[in-house]
Amino acid sequence: MNFELKPFSLLEASTEKCDALVVLVPQDFKAAKDDLSELIGQAMKAGDLETKTAKLLCLYKPVQAHAIRVVLVGIGSGSARDVRSAVLAAMASVKAPGLKKLLVCFASPAREEAVRAVVVAVADASYSYTHTKSKPEARTLSKVLVAATNAAEVQITFDRAAGIVAGAELAKEWANRPANHATPTLLAQAAKDLAKLPKISCEVLGPKDVAKLGMGAFMAVAQGSDQPLRFIVLRYSGAAKSEAPTVLVGKGITFDCGGISIKPAPEMDEMKFDMSGAASVLGTFRSLAVLKPAINVVGLIPACENLINGQAVKPGDVVTSMSGQTIEILNTDAEGRLVLCDALTYAERFKPTAVVDVATLTGACVIALGGVRSGMYASQDDLGNALFAAGEMAQDLCWRMPLDDEYAEGLKTSFADVANVAGRAGGSITAAKFLQRFTEKFPWAHLDIAGTAWKGGAAKGATGRPVGLLIEYLVAQAYNK
Repeated sequence: MNFELKPFSLLEASTEKCDALVVLVPQDFKAAKDDLSELIGQAMKAGDLETKTAKLLCLYKPVQAHAIRVVLVGIGSGSARDVRSAVLAAMASVKAPGLKKLLVCFASPAREEAVRAVVVAVADASYSYTHTKSKPEARTLSKVLVAATNAAEVQITFDRAAGIVAGAELAKEWANRPANHATPTLLAQAAKDLAKLPKISCEVLGPKDVAKLGMGAFMAVAQGSDQPLRFIVLRYSGAAKSEAPTVLVGKGITFDCGGISIKPAPEMDEMKFDMSGAASVLGTFRSLAVLKPAINVVGLIPACENLINGQAVKPGDVVTSMSGQTIEILNTDAEGRLVLCDALTYAERFKPTAVVDVATLTGACVIALGGVRSGMYASQDDLGNALFAAGEMAQDLCWRMPLDDEYAEGLKTSFADVANVAGRAGGSITAAKFLQRFTEKFPWAHLDIAGTAWKGGAAKGATGRPVGLLIEYLVAQAYNK
C-alpha cells in the first residue's frame, strides 16, 4: 500500500478521481467558496452532518466531487484520538471490493499527530490476513492520498507514520500466523529476508552455537519441543561502526502451552501470539530500512516453542544461565524470562547505549493495565522518560511501573541463585525484577506487552504494537546525538 501526502484544499480534493473521498470536518469548520465546502456547510446547517467525533454523512457520486463515494465525517477537536476514531468509522463505510484509491482530506489545516493518526488508522482498517486462507480476501486498497493545505509542515511526521505502518504490518503478519506456519526456523527465515533490505544484516545461531555460549536457560525452555531453537541476531547499521548501538530484545516463543505447568485449554490458541515481542523487533527493523535514521540498532530474538515431551524441563529443575547465575524453575509457564535473560547477557558484547526488551511476559500486566497501555520498566529515569514520550508521540501508549528492590524478595530460593517466579502479587513487577538481575552492565528497559500485542474475541488479531513506540524512540535518539 502506497501513501502519499498532497497539499490539497477541498477544491483540489474534489477534482481528484478516486474510489472514495473521506473529508475530516472539525467542529470549528468554516465553509469556503468551493462547491464541496458549501455542501459541507449546508449539511451542517441542516443538521445532517454533525462534527462530533465519528459522525458520518455518506454520499454516492455527488456532483460536488469526482469520487465515487464521499464520506463527510466529524473529527471534533481534531485530536489524534478523535481523528483515529473518525477514520476507522469512515473506513467501515467505504470498504468495498473495488476500493483501490482512497483520498483522505482535512477540511482545515492538520495537526502533526492527526496526520499520523490518519495513516495508522487507514492501515489498521484495511489490513487483511490471508496467509493460511484457501480463498483469501486480500486488501484491494493500493493507493492512499492524505491531503492537507499545510502538507509541507507535516511531511516529516507523515513519512515517519508511513514507515511505522510498514513495520507494524510485518509484525502483525508474523504474530497472526499459526504456530505451524511460524516456527523458530521460519521466524529466522523472515529475519534473513530482512537482510535483503539496505543497511540490515542477519546472523542465525542454532542449538550447537547456543550450547557453546552456555545459554542454559534458553535451552531448558526449548528442550520440550521437537522444533530446533533459533537465536536471531539482526543489525541495522545507520551510523559509524564505532557508534554504540541500541539493542532490542524480542521474546520469540512461537507457541506456549505452558510446559508441564500447562495452561488451561480455553484460548490456548492465542498463545501463537507469544512471539509478538519478536514480531515487533522484526517490524521495527522493517521500519528502520524505510526511514534510515543515523543510528545503529541490534535486534536479538531467542526463538523456540514451550511444549511438553519426555525431555521437557520439570518444575524444580535448576539450570545455569549464560551469565553463570543458577535458576530454579518453579513454574515452566514462566518461560519468557528464561529465554530473555540469556539474550540480555548476550547483549553485553555490543556495549550498548541502552537495551530494551519486548515481551508478552505476564498475565499480571493485563490485570494491571488492560489493553490500553503496555507496562514499561526502566533502570534509569532518562530512558524511562524517553520511552514514555515516544509512546505518547506514536499513540502507542505505555506506563512506567516500579522496580523497588523489595519486589525481588519473593524470587529468593534455597536451591539456586534465583527462582523464576515469586508469588501472585505484583507478578509483572517480579518478572521485571528477575530480568533486571541480568542487566547490570547497561541501561535497560522492559516492555510487557501481554495486554497490547493482540486483541481477542471477534476482533482477534495482532496489533503490531509496540513498533510505533520503538521507532519514535529510536528516531529521537538519532536526532538527539
